[in-house]
Amino acid sequence: MVNREQIGAIGICGSGGFALSATQMDTRIKAVATASMYDMTVASRLGMDKETVQATKEKLSKQRWIDAQNGYPEYIPYFPDKPLEKVPEDLTEPTAEWFRFYALKRGHHINALGGFTTTSNLAFMNYHLLDYLDEISPRPILFIVGDRAHSKFFSEEAFNKASEPKELYVVDDAEHIDLYDKINKIPFDKLELFFKNNLK
Repeated sequence: MVNREQIGAIGICGSGGFALSATQMDTRIKAVATASMYDMTVASRLGMDKETVQATKEKLSKQRWIDAQNGYPEYIPYFPDKPLEKVPEDLTEPTAEWFRFYALKRGHHINALGGFTTTSNLAFMNYHLLDYLDEISPRPILFIVGDRAHSKFFSEEAFNKASEPKELYVVDDAEHIDLYDKINKIPFDKLELFFKNNLK
């Protein structure tokens, strides 16, 4: 049985952005927390100028015809099928960081394919996920981010856009993926207190 007055949301990485987006619209959610939050709609256009955006849209739009003809979407695997012993030395950040989690035994799972359909970015490029962050107020938001996270700016920008009550909690000596599984880094006490105080 769901207590309708005590619904909270929590999201990690891209799901953090989706949790915020859901909370913008769904007022049943009384409090929301994110860890290592990613705004996938911003990430989908990072580093692109106007011409690159247009070329990307053209390419992905044509891919939809190919997918229709094939009867299935083209899939781009991002990580190896089996876990590696170590991260390849020629990778740059943040790709090397993703590999430190998803490509090693640490984060590899047989049911986690670790890739994307080729055309998935078209959906992300079409809108801004967090345009209505200020409408979450007066419901509270907790942003948790590592001090060394390459994604830190996503949480900082969202924090600045959001209205009170809000908190940006920075975890010392933590990169993005540390808040996935490093139990000595994840502030469980902070999360527990946040939801206990706000889901009364």
